[in-house]
Amino acid sequence: MFRRTFWFTAGAAAGVWATTKVNRKIKQLTPESLAAQAANKAIEAGHRMKDFALDVRDGMVQREAELGEALGLNADPDQASARRLIALESGGDPQYAKNPKNSKTPKDSKNPTYVERSTYSYNRNEDH
Repeated sequence: MFRRTFWFTAGAAAGVWATTKVNRKIKQLTPESLAAQAANKAIEAGHRMKDFALDVRDGMVQREAELGEALGLNADPDQASARRLIALESGGDPQYAKNPKNSKTPKDSKNPTYVERSTYSYNRNEDH
C-alpha cells in the first residue's frame, strides 16, 4: 500500500513539474514576449556598440597624441602658430608651385613652408 502511495505522489509531482515547465516555455514563445526579448537584446547590443565606439575614440585620441608628440606637433603652441603664419604669408611661393620649372627660387631654399592641420582633406572615394 505504501508503495502505491509513493508512486502516485511521485507521478503527481512529476506531472505538476512538467506542466509548470511547459507553461513557462509557452509564455516565453508568445509574440509579446518575443518582441520584449528582441528589444532587450537590441538595447544591450546598442550599449555594447556605444562602449566599443568610445573605446575606439579614446584609442584614437591617445594614438594621435603619441604621433603628435613623436612628430613634434605639440611641442610649443607659440611655435606652431608662427609656422601657420609663415605658411599663410608664403602661400604664393613659386617654390611650392605644381610646375617647378617656373619656380624663380632655388629648390633647396632655407625657408620651408609648414602647413599644420590644413582644412583641405582629400576624399579618395570622391571621384569613384
